[in-house]
Amino acid sequence: MTDAAAPTLVVEWGSVGVPLEGDRSGDAPVVAPFPHGTLVAAIDGLGHGPEAADAAEAAARVLAAFAGEELASLVERCHEALRRTRGVALTLASFDARTSLMTWAAVGNVEGFLVRADPAARPARESVLQRGGVVGYQLPPLRVVALQVAPGDTLVLATDGIRSGFVADLAATTRPRALAQSILERHARGSDDALVVVARYVGASP
Repeated sequence: MTDAAAPTLVVEWGSVGVPLEGDRSGDAPVVAPFPHGTLVAAIDGLGHGPEAADAAEAAARVLAAFAGEELASLVERCHEALRRTRGVALTLASFDARTSLMTWAAVGNVEGFLVRADPAARPARESVLQRGGVVGYQLPPLRVVALQVAPGDTLVLATDGIRSGFVADLAATTRPRALAQSILERHARGSDDALVVVARYVGASP
């Protein structure tokens, strides 16, 4: 369990996960700062157990090493690195404090939602466009979408070990780790590795 702020103060974040078996999960979080921004991702290695964990950890290393690159390039790097693994599902989002933009994309069934801090915002919640495929095996045409973000807007990513109904519990006022923990406790399936990553945009430091 983790809770921290990126050195550049672009996001505050927390992640909570639980493996189905053993002490290694096939699900892995990434929160990697780069100049003026932060990359946030949730990775789900296919299946569970050591081989799923190997795939997820390999993807996490690639994302952390190249966090500042464009999302399409990051996904391609992961795809090449994972060809000899089971592969992964992956949703990733990049926050840029210079432009107050978040770009995000998904391959596979890791859900992603952005909850607006402004109660008058419409829509109040946006979801990532999920595309079928497996990073490391078969990539779909990637759809990268850019959204304007404001301080307090909250990104929530969850692997398929979390039931989809968790979206009803999202609140942009709950601290990131507490929100991740609440979602895990209320919506974990118990039949797969599970992971929730929450990142709240705070913008650049003065």
